Amino acid sequence: MRCRDGSLYTGITTDVSRRLMEHDGGDNGSKYLRGRGPLTLVCERKVGDRSVASRVEHCIKQLPKTEKEKLVLAPEQIDRISSTLMHGEIVQTLIENDGLAER
Repeated sequence: MRCRDGSLYTGITTDVSRRLMEHDGGDNGSKYLRGRGPLTLVCERKVGDRSVASRVEHCIKQLPKTEKEKLVLAPEQIDRISSTLMHGEIVQTLIENDGLAER
């Protein structure tokens, strides 16, 4: 999600519409997002089970904003991160060797 200030937020859910409403409403939303609305959904991807989703989320949160912006423009790269995690490889190696950092 993109916040009013341009920052990007990454999270996992089983129901994107519900979670977006929770974040916008403030009741069950993330502390980070309070006061940062309106929020815009800029990317959504199914990545497997909760375990894989949590690991993908963690990897994305470790990226600098410039790399997150590249994922927004090319969300299929998230599938590659997910696949890499499911096969036990290191995501940073994928990013460095496969050119995500150059796109």
